Amino acid sequence: MEILKNIKKSEIVTLKDELPYQEGQVISKTLVQNAAVSITLFSFWKGEEISTHESGGDAFVTCLDGVGSITVDEVKYELCEGQSIVMPARHPHAVCGKENFKMLLVVVF
Repeated sequence: MEILKNIKKSEIVTLKDELPYQEGQVISKTLVQNAAVSITLFSFWKGEEISTHESGGDAFVTCLDGVGSITVDEVKYELCEGQSIVMPARHPHAVCGKENFKMLLVVVF
């Protein structure tokens, strides 16, 4: 059974190169989705967002490229390349591309 999908195996990859920017869009690429964990790459065009929502698991975000605005419990954080933040389970949060922005999202349930 294949757990990790949509990514090359036994090769070095640069995650920020795994999906493009597309004008006016948020693009996602799921790498793992099961009852225990979800791993997804996201690309945000500047100004595009995922509106406020909650998750059943802790959501670990790492910025791969650009600058993103992360809101948790109505507090805004600016996330730059190489930085990470945890959005706790069952807390309202949102993500917006302050600039073009790519991130890796790992949710642990």
